[in-house]
Amino acid sequence: MASTSASDRDPMHAFAELALITVDASPPEQTLRRVAELAKQTLAGAEDVSLTVVEDGQPRSMVFTGRLAIDLDERQYDLGFGPCLDAAKTGQTLVLDTTDDHSPYREFGRIAARAGVRYTVSLGLPIAQRSIGGLNVYCTDDTPLSAAFVEHAEVFAGYAAVAVNNVASYAGAVNEAAGLRTAMASRAVIEQAKGILMGRDHCTAEEAFDLLRRISSHRNLKLRDIAQAVVAEAQK
Repeated sequence: MASTSASDRDPMHAFAELALITVDASPPEQTLRRVAELAKQTLAGAEDVSLTVVEDGQPRSMVFTGRLAIDLDERQYDLGFGPCLDAAKTGQTLVLDTTDDHSPYREFGRIAARAGVRYTVSLGLPIAQRSIGGLNVYCTDDTPLSAAFVEHAEVFAGYAAVAVNNVASYAGAVNEAAGLRTAMASRAVIEQAKGILMGRDHCTAEEAFDLLRRISSHRNLKLRDIAQAVVAEAQK
């Protein structure tokens, strides 16, 4: 494990940086990767960290600090069951001792143990009475996890949830705006094509639109593409 300075281990330092994380035009993964890196730096004993989100019922690891985390995340996704999935969905904190044969996660625990992991701490990211994902911490040290470690991780997850939610909200707004611009552009070119057909064929707006729709269906092409072709031909 890479060495970490005392200031990096200071939880207040991490919380302050989380609070100052801003969203911009950078890829969401770039911002969220810093959240995962901060968790690894400040949670003494964390070997690797990842962030799980569930979109349309499908889990995925948005970011991770190393292969150990992504490999074990994906094993849980393949199994369809595991602490990181349950924490992401419920917002709970789930601690797994991979040597515990009585754990409900014992199958995954054996897989994690073979990878050298002794403990996993999966923390929900709660926002407004719902969980927006999970923070997954993988520890390879045999030293028993203290209550203070888990409490520290939960406080970190609370701050991280705000940062993750802000990033997700911004990305959603950008995608929605892009979709709206595309829709407006499509409508504009369709209206332009209708006008060309009305002038050429001396038909009504409804008849022009019906012609575009029939050509689109016959050629198995998007209505917008047909409209663009009509406009391009008229401009020759």
